[in-house]
Amino acid sequence: MLEKPAAFRNPVMPVCAPLIDGFCRSIRYLRVSVTDRCDFRCTYCMAERVQFLPRKELLSLEELDRLCSAFVGMGVSKLRITGGEPLVRRDIMDFFRAMSRHLHGGALRELTLTTNGSQLSRHAEALASCGVRRVNVSLDTLDPGRFAALTRRGQLAPVLDGIAAARAAGLRVKINTVALKGFTEDELLPLVDWCATEGHDLTFIELMPMGEEGAEKRIAQYLPLSELRARLERRFTLQPLAETTGGPARYVRLAETGQKIGFITPLSHNFCESCNRVRLTCTGELYTCLGQEGSTDLRPVLRGAPGDAALEQAIRDAIARKPRGHDFDYSRGVPRGAVSRGMNHTGG
Repeated sequence: MLEKPAAFRNPVMPVCAPLIDGFCRSIRYLRVSVTDRCDFRCTYCMAERVQFLPRKELLSLEELDRLCSAFVGMGVSKLRITGGEPLVRRDIMDFFRAMSRHLHGGALRELTLTTNGSQLSRHAEALASCGVRRVNVSLDTLDPGRFAALTRRGQLAPVLDGIAAARAAGLRVKINTVALKGFTEDELLPLVDWCATEGHDLTFIELMPMGEEGAEKRIAQYLPLSELRARLERRFTLQPLAETTGGPARYVRLAETGQKIGFITPLSHNFCESCNRVRLTCTGELYTCLGQEGSTDLRPVLRGAPGDAALEQAIRDAIARKPRGHDFDYSRGVPRGAVSRGMNHTGG
């Protein structure tokens, strides 16, 4: 079991000034990567022969607890656990159980995760018991052959079983689908139909220029979601929604099915003006923008200071440097604004 430092055994209520960046955006949403490892090798996420970090470089679960609790104490109300694949980390459910105390104490509004679904069958009930109410499952195709090609080693059946297990445990499931021109483009509308039948919300994501490999392929596979939205409008009545889940998606409701569809459009229509989130890696790097290389290494402060004052100040200093937005751009046929790290490093 995860042994928590004495200072973190009780729920944390925000007692400090909230986190405000230099553009007056209130930071309420922390995405935490607990591992860079994954049992898939999705082509747009990482190289096939990726070199994972030595385990000794990863923050311990206790250290992740202390960092997350510091953010919660400064007003973060939504915590999303990511990876890599978060559910492949050993003893990860101990970490979820530790974080659930912030839900019970009222400081944390939502504890959730993004997963590829491969391990959901084993963990769905435990996640629900920790207070997780919904999960995002990355799923780009329902064709077993395409799924194997895209993930390089994954199988579709265990993912579908995991989604079913999540629903059986009472978890809401949202499907995240990266739109890939010329590869899964013909499946995007059938995915809408499948999600309507299964009762899942669905969010489409534009392919982002991240990672050192495959830049030319990414340009070829980039599909502006404005094109997909136009296709949807030919079949459905789209009702724009003002609601937000604290993330970058813009939502519509399909009048004919009642389902909610989201669009994450970092290239065709960026969402930076309302960005309220930051990302913490499994080694303690704090990225205040997904599309910028700059980060703050919190690990030395975490391990070098016995109290939390220095840690909180380091977090505030990093938030103050949060940039206005990213520079992603495919419009000139080259991936401008590309960042060298893969999504498995920063967290999905």
